[in-house]
Amino acid sequence: MNFSKYLRFAVVGACTLAACKSGPPTATKPGKYSSTTGIEYNTEEGMKVSDYQGIPDGPGLVFIEGGRTVLGSAEEDVAMTHDNLERTVTLASFYMDEAEVANIHWLEYLHYVRKDSAEEFYMSALPDTTVWARELSFNDPYVDYYLRYPGFRYFPVVGVSWLQANDFCTWRTAKVNEGLAGEADNGGSTKKKGLFSRKNKGGDAAEGTSDNGGNKISIENGNTLPNYRLPTEAEWEYAAQALIGTQETGNENQENKRIYPWDGRQVRNPYGKKQGQFLANFKRGRGDYAGIAGSLNDGAMITEYIYSYPPNDYGLYNMAGNVNEWVQDIYRPLSYEDVEDLNPFRRNGYLDPSEKYDKKGYQSLIDDHVRVYKGGSWRDVAYWLSPGTRRFMAEDSATATIGFRCAMINAGSNR
Repeated sequence: MNFSKYLRFAVVGACTLAACKSGPPTATKPGKYSSTTGIEYNTEEGMKVSDYQGIPDGPGLVFIEGGRTVLGSAEEDVAMTHDNLERTVTLASFYMDEAEVANIHWLEYLHYVRKDSAEEFYMSALPDTTVWARELSFNDPYVDYYLRYPGFRYFPVVGVSWLQANDFCTWRTAKVNEGLAGEADNGGSTKKKGLFSRKNKGGDAAEGTSDNGGNKISIENGNTLPNYRLPTEAEWEYAAQALIGTQETGNENQENKRIYPWDGRQVRNPYGKKQGQFLANFKRGRGDYAGIAGSLNDGAMITEYIYSYPPNDYGLYNMAGNVNEWVQDIYRPLSYEDVEDLNPFRRNGYLDPSEKYDKKGYQSLIDDHVRVYKGGSWRDVAYWLSPGTRRFMAEDSATATIGFRCAMINAGSNR
């Protein structure tokens, strides 16, 4: 080692030990030199360390602060399923869409799929609009108009299966990151080159560089978002509870619980000018979807505008009612006792294989292709509005009562 290199290492070492006045290195301020080897970053010899200012803002997302909670049904188990008993778990912070994915969002998805993909995949992405058709009900106009008529733009998309919802999440991730990469390439300008239109020619993929000096989409660059995805059942239930609104500062005890995503045992607003108005879109009783003319209450015979009704304390709209929502988990009745107590999730039949269930003999509907949905819908009674209730359906099936929203990991932070 020559003298100049030795001197540089000595200075870097002394600076590291003294914390360099500016404090220890962080993800956004890693320093000029490695605190392990003393080698300078971003040189011919050193490792490339990209500028990082924190996770970019994801369109439509709301931050959900994680923590300890008690998951499980808070209502009497009228269905006698005993499949969601109370247990204490901890959830890491994450992001979730503030509202359900709407018809206009799905039409945008179809627009880009038709441009970028094979006709076969475009056809597979079409929602099943016939979910509105019923033999003994005149819902026929919704078959033609619900998805595409402009008045329904911001009503929740329905008729999409769990598999289709997952494909949407994959597309959304690529499309959003295409825009972010284009902005990075153009120094923040509005002209975007994008993921699909730019041809990168080799380069160091791990370090996010290309031969022409442009930015690749890579994890190491930090200039893209993590994957949009369906929330886990635990994340969805936790976000719907929104118990952050009941928590006193400095008090680590959870002294309040909610039956619904709001306070109290009632489903009507107890305060202010909207006192007496329903807080969600659901079926009030047999044959009663909205009230009587001249005095309509929730006013929604079917689905409703995705920003209707007050948001919960996380700022999430319609976490009860309007449409049920797909979550990631496969269904098992004993998931509450099988899954771990940190970020619980059931991805397969581990510990509870599908062979235990007699589906072939028509004694069970459970296999590794049934997924949980939660939240209650315009066609459900108030019981299903409670976040702890759960039902399941085949992942390739769709109805007029199930939609979805996306979630995302909170990468690189425990806040």
